[in-house]
Amino acid sequence: MRRKLTSEGYSVARYVYPRGTVFSDHTHSVDKKDVVLEGEFLITLEGEEFVLRAGDSIEVPRNAAHSAQVVGEVSVVSLDAVKKV
Repeated sequence: MRRKLTSEGYSVARYVYPRGTVFSDHTHSVDKKDVVLEGEFLITLEGEEFVLRAGDSIEVPRNAAHSAQVVGEVSVVSLDAVKKV
């Protein structure tokens, strides 16, 4: 997956977020994708909720308001892909 994202022009970082992690509403000045490798991530994007599980991804356009929360009993392992400018 990392190779695919890189070939699409993204810079990719891998993160592990423990159970209970919450990111309040925020924006980014770049386009990005979040890809879940393990666990469950509840993403609220522009008021719509998505539960991402292993293999799921979501595109977050620049300046789009969004939040995220680890749900379930295990940590989330994710790839955070930021579009290179």
